[in-house]
Amino acid sequence: MWVHEWHKMDLSRAEKLESQNEVQQQPSKGTSFLRTCFNGLNALSGVGILSIPYALAQGGWLSLVLLFLVAVLCWYTGLLLRRCMDTHPLIKTYPDIGEHAFGYKGRAIVSVFMYVELYLVAVEFLILEGDNLDKLFPNMAFKLAGMKIGGKQAFVVLTSLIVLPTTWLKSLGLLAYISAGGVLASFVLVICIFWIGAIDKVGFNESGVTLNWSGMPIAISMFAFCYCGHTVFPTLCSSMKDRSKFSKVLLVCFITTTISYGSMAVMGYLMYGEHIKSQVTLNLPIKKLSTKIAIYTTLINPLTKYVIITAPIATAIEEKAVFRNSRSLSIFIRTALVISTTIVALIIPFFGYVMAFIGSFLSVNASMLLPCLCYLKLNKAARRFGLESIVIVSILVAGLFIGVVGTFTSIKQIANHL
Repeated sequence: MWVHEWHKMDLSRAEKLESQNEVQQQPSKGTSFLRTCFNGLNALSGVGILSIPYALAQGGWLSLVLLFLVAVLCWYTGLLLRRCMDTHPLIKTYPDIGEHAFGYKGRAIVSVFMYVELYLVAVEFLILEGDNLDKLFPNMAFKLAGMKIGGKQAFVVLTSLIVLPTTWLKSLGLLAYISAGGVLASFVLVICIFWIGAIDKVGFNESGVTLNWSGMPIAISMFAFCYCGHTVFPTLCSSMKDRSKFSKVLLVCFITTTISYGSMAVMGYLMYGEHIKSQVTLNLPIKKLSTKIAIYTTLINPLTKYVIITAPIATAIEEKAVFRNSRSLSIFIRTALVISTTIVALIIPFFGYVMAFIGSFLSVNASMLLPCLCYLKLNKAARRFGLESIVIVSILVAGLFIGVVGTFTSIKQIANHL
């Protein structure tokens, strides 16, 4: 039944696009190269920057090579998605690519990975808020429904209560504008960490370890999380004024974010070594002004991005509901989403390990495996033996290995800490 509904929706959308094709091809329409670069950086510059020093500590100094390798692989698979879009003019989103490659099952698979990833990132936002607010205001507690809740759990619940009314909004224009500060927030965070190390005299004196094989699965899984922007790449590409420049957009975005991630990883690891926590902000000296700036900058973005992250999930559920235009049903669905993410954040409050699970199970599939499989399906020439096919098969093998080992390790770590 749901497949049939999808079919009807896609047919009507295709007809509208075809009928308006002439108008939409006007050169004045679409986003500029610079703005698309900014949007791409915002997609890649997320909460991963907080945990990149911890990921380096897990794998040792040599794991930096894997960070750069993951960046190159994800940049290349981003190019593959761009080539997939060239095969059909009506492809606008990642699920569209999945459908054109593997039919409605392809769309369903891509959509499931997208929505589960969004859901768990929303959970990560709540865990992040709880951890950092607890560092700013230790020993806080309050009563809710007769129960005393304290510590990190109190701030997770408080954050969910704050964001709950905003999830009921249908128009997210203002919040989307505010959340675009993610790029600036990442830049400010890197500057603050440098300031604390150099000016506030924490120093860069830790030597760390060269290689830690046991922590390598967690490290590479977290690296994969840092480059999980593929779900929005097709949308960014289709919105461009000149789609032929999207390859350059990807290059700019991946080079910029890799410099940012690499510098943050090195500084954090040199400052705190093996004592680094899952979020570098949790290690910072709380009495310093630069620490407060870093933490407040870290806290603002999840508060605004939570709504934008959960909105596509709520919309997808509402479109399948019987009373799809019911305002009360919409509020109920969005409230249930907030409650469920809060419960998960309270049960599994392990920021680093949840990030590793998202990276190994969801990001690897969305950013490595699915782009390669879709491209091979849509492009017959790529299946012939040659350099391109060797590279793609190598990415598939590497992605599969990272996915299996990383998922097993992250689940095992979460289970051990419960």
